[in-house]
Amino acid sequence: MGLSVLGAEEPWIEIDEHLGDELREKERLFAAHRPQVYVEEPRSLPAQREIRDVLAEHLCARHPELYRRRGDGLEVAVLGATLPLETPDRPPLECASRWVQEDLCVMERWDGAWRLSAGSVCFPTRWNLPSKLGLPLTDIHAPVPGYAETLAHSADRFFDAMPTGRTVWRVNWSLSDRPDLFQPLRDGAPRPATAVTPENAGDTVWIRIERQTLRRFETSDAILFTIRVHRRRLRSLCAEPTAAAGLVGALRSMDSALHGYKSLPPLHDAVVAYLEREAI
Repeated sequence: MGLSVLGAEEPWIEIDEHLGDELREKERLFAAHRPQVYVEEPRSLPAQREIRDVLAEHLCARHPELYRRRGDGLEVAVLGATLPLETPDRPPLECASRWVQEDLCVMERWDGAWRLSAGSVCFPTRWNLPSKLGLPLTDIHAPVPGYAETLAHSADRFFDAMPTGRTVWRVNWSLSDRPDLFQPLRDGAPRPATAVTPENAGDTVWIRIERQTLRRFETSDAILFTIRVHRRRLRSLCAEPTAAAGLVGALRSMDSALHGYKSLPPLHDAVVAYLEREAI
C-alpha cells in the first residue's frame, strides 16, 4: 500500500498559496456540479459531524492566522467570509470540504465491509464519485489492475487494525494533458486536448500528484481519506534529472494494464522522448 506514518510536525492538512483559488473553485463546482462532487448515506451524519469538528479544531489551532471560530461558523481569512458548520442544504462533510484544499472521503464499516459512506471530491483524477457510494473497498478499487489479487486482503486488514490518533499517508501520480483540478471519469478513451509531441510535452503535459492520508476517528470509528492534488508542468523536471530519470524508468517498466489504467498511451512516447532529450 506504500503507507508511511505522518510525523508529529508534518501537516495533516496541507495549505499553500493556492488556498484561496482552490476554495473558490470548490464553490464553483458545488454550484455547477454538486451531484458529481458530493454524496452521502444518511446514516453517515454522526461520522461527518465528528470529522467536521475535529477538522475545525485542527485548523484553528494549527493555522490561527487563516481560520477562526465565529459562532456557528468558521471564518476563512482568504475568502473574507465565515462559512457555516452545517446548514439544511450543506451537510457537515460538505461544509468541512469548503474549508480546505483536500477532498474528503469517509469510510465506515457496515455489513461486514469498509464502505464509502460519504464523499466530497471536487478534484477527482478520472473517477466517478457517485458510482462509489456504499461500495466496499474492493469494489471501489475494482478498476485498479491487480488490486483484488495483491492488495484487497491487506487493505481490509489494515483498516480493521488502524488505531485512532495516528495518521498515515502515501502519494500517487499520473500524467495529464490538462491542468484542470476537476477531471472526472468521462465516457470513451481520453484524448489529449492538444496533440502532445516531444517538442511541446514540457508545456502541454502536467504531472498530477495526489497526497493521500488516512485517519481513524475515536467516537464514530470512521476513517477519513483525504486527497490533495498538486500539479506541475512536465518542464519542471528539467531541473531535477534524478526525478526525470525515475519517471522515465517507471513509464518504461509499467505493465500494460496499469499503463492503460493511468491513461498514459496518448502521452507515453512524447513524454519519454522529451525527458530523455531535455532532462536526463
